[in-house]
Amino acid sequence: MKKEKEKKEKKKKLPLGRTVSNNLFALKAIFAASPIYLLVYLGSSFIYGTVEFLSEGYLLRMIVNGIEGGRSVESIVLFVVILATVSLTSFTALSWFWNVISPIEQRKVGAHIEKMLFSKAAKVELACYEDPVFYDKYVKAMDEAYDRILKVMYTLDDLIARFIALFANSLLLFVIDPVLILFGLFPLVLGVFRRLENIASHDLESEKKQVNRRAEYVKRTFYLGEYAKEMRSGGMYGNMLRDLRATFEEYKKITKKYGLKKAIYGYIQRFGLEVVTILGATLYSVWSTMVIGSENGGMSVGDCIVVIGSIGTISYCLNNLVQNFAEFGEHALFLEDVRYFLDYEIKLVGGERMAPTESVELEVRGLSFRYGNSEKDTLHDVNFTLHKGERIALVGSNGSGKTTLVKLLLRLYDASEGEILMDGVNVKEYDLKGYRDCFGTVFQDFKMFSLSVKDNVLLRPSVEGDAQRVRDALVESGAYGRVERMEKGIDTILTREFDDKGENLSIGEQQKLSLARVFADRTPFILLDEPSSALDPIAEYKMFENMMRATEGRSVIFISHRLSSAVLADRVLLMDDGTVAECGTHSELLAKNGMYADMFRRQAENYLGSEVSVNG
Repeated sequence: MKKEKEKKEKKKKLPLGRTVSNNLFALKAIFAASPIYLLVYLGSSFIYGTVEFLSEGYLLRMIVNGIEGGRSVESIVLFVVILATVSLTSFTALSWFWNVISPIEQRKVGAHIEKMLFSKAAKVELACYEDPVFYDKYVKAMDEAYDRILKVMYTLDDLIARFIALFANSLLLFVIDPVLILFGLFPLVLGVFRRLENIASHDLESEKKQVNRRAEYVKRTFYLGEYAKEMRSGGMYGNMLRDLRATFEEYKKITKKYGLKKAIYGYIQRFGLEVVTILGATLYSVWSTMVIGSENGGMSVGDCIVVIGSIGTISYCLNNLVQNFAEFGEHALFLEDVRYFLDYEIKLVGGERMAPTESVELEVRGLSFRYGNSEKDTLHDVNFTLHKGERIALVGSNGSGKTTLVKLLLRLYDASEGEILMDGVNVKEYDLKGYRDCFGTVFQDFKMFSLSVKDNVLLRPSVEGDAQRVRDALVESGAYGRVERMEKGIDTILTREFDDKGENLSIGEQQKLSLARVFADRTPFILLDEPSSALDPIAEYKMFENMMRATEGRSVIFISHRLSSAVLADRVLLMDDGTVAECGTHSELLAKNGMYADMFRRQAENYLGSEVSVNG
């Protein structure tokens, strides 16, 4: 149902004003990146169109009629020489531009478009990625923007060239015989069928895009390392091949659905162009030349030759002009997704207040949050204060809201109710980037980039003095021993996707390296979302001991499912069903003998035996 609704919305023809606006947007984007590229590209159309007309239709008529009329050979040769010189000079200059300058300028245009999209992508709220409609438009914008924006320029270039050829040849035919214009105008009637063919092509491509995205996903599962183990440990490859076959079947249905329409519309256009226009004009010209004769008001031999060549050019140009205008409409439809994304009004914005650079108090007051269209709050009435230099362990079962709370503290989302205060000020009043820079963060689903170890630790462009900072951070996280054995040390590229000498790290090694990120910069706050889930209990405990020592004076919130790590925290917050169920020191919560005590003893029993539950 949703797919049909999106399809109907896509098929709607945009208003003329919006169509023009979207195409102008594309041209402005190219001009902003490289004015010379746009101006030369479009200007070349005038040169090519004019020279093509003079060297083909007009030159042929002048030679034949000149010889018949007794014109001097010298004057004809002089015209040919001048035309050849102009053509050679202009084409040589343009050839140099296309091969030397154009590739650089075109890449500059691509970089400008990518910068627009990436800058916007970096600012939109995390919630946008969870909105299927928005995310679909976002993906289409990324896929289509560069090619579609350039296609607007290509279409305009083609339009200019066709218009010059149409105007010049039509004027020549009108001078020869006004009746010929009727044959030339017939392709305008065929424009209706060209429009129908374009609609069918657009719908075909739109529906194919959804199928192709699914097919590409299936292909990725066969060659990306992150799927390799699961694909080999069971029969999942059979499921993926099943899905690949299903996409092929759906592709066939879509092609059959629109292929016949395109064939019929194309045949009508070809018949009207080849038979009615070109053949009709040719027969009329031959009749006028051979039957009536030039001495009785008919065409001369030179005029007849020109007509046979020009009528096809006029028909072709008219047919393509209709196509050009249809293409502008198609471009506008696709660019609507791009502009929707770029024009999206960011809802999560910061204030003008500068964020503090030193550790201060962070207070969570009456915080509630609900994802999207969820019917239930993920967090409800959460209250606690993180004091300066305090270390809080955030514990609880899966789905209790721990990771969501971390996202709210970072302002990746804004709360539905309640507020977060930093140094007594609502965090919404702080500059957003400055506020987020107050936190050193390691996420549960952290990512490694195919860049150097140094880049992966800093997560920003490096400056002088950062090399030693990175080494110190790796030592504190326990990852330096592994990095030290690498051939290029902290300059080693991670993964071998782009570097044969790159290094692949185990999950545990990656986790240690990701933890180094919070030690590299002295941020007032540290947020750790299960930073040690890939480590064994002993390695995890040692890591937390190192972390507590290295973060002295900084405020820390860490999430851990192994409650033995919570012993090292100043305070423990147990979350259950989206709220803080218990709060206190490890000893206090054990003495309370509530949910935390029960969870702690169960885990201890798993490691040390059932006597723990008896002795305590």
